[in-house]
Amino acid sequence: MSRIGNLPITIPNGAKVDVSDDAITIEGPKGKLSQPTHEGIEIAIDDGRISVSRSGETGPERARHGLVRALIANAITGVTEGFKKELEIVGVGYRGEVKGRAAEFALGYSHPVIFDIPDGIELEIDKQNKITVTGIDKQAVGQVAAEIRSLRKPDAYKGKGIRYSDEVVRLKVGKATGAAAG
Repeated sequence: MSRIGNLPITIPNGAKVDVSDDAITIEGPKGKLSQPTHEGIEIAIDDGRISVSRSGETGPERARHGLVRALIANAITGVTEGFKKELEIVGVGYRGEVKGRAAEFALGYSHPVIFDIPDGIELEIDKQNKITVTGIDKQAVGQVAAEIRSLRKPDAYKGKGIRYSDEVVRLKVGKATGAAAG
């Protein structure tokens, strides 16, 4: 039995859920998301709760049971509260700036790095070094944050680069100087 898949999902006030044959659509104050339904997985709504069940015990049905429930729960959280990832730019001269639907970063390269902001994602840069990625789709927010971090990953020796705000970067010790090396 799937422990996650069997948990009911409470529909909060302000959210509207519609189940069709091929998708479940969730609409809330922040927007609208749709999740496809999978074969062998049944979704039922009663008394303000969504329950997800599977029709059989085959491998694919068992594997998707908890996944579908988690995706629906994330969609409900997204349209009611939204998701947020915070990053930091660390390094002398490293900075970022939002210009329309693109962000321009100075990350120690010979040229500025331009990052196009996808639809459904909002990007804010405070004080040129605090980046906040927000949106209603959890997967999209995480993907955009990972792509921004990959523009300049944290350096192992000085710690310069883009990192998540809660990420701990362990710095390596540099090589020994001339007197001790001989």
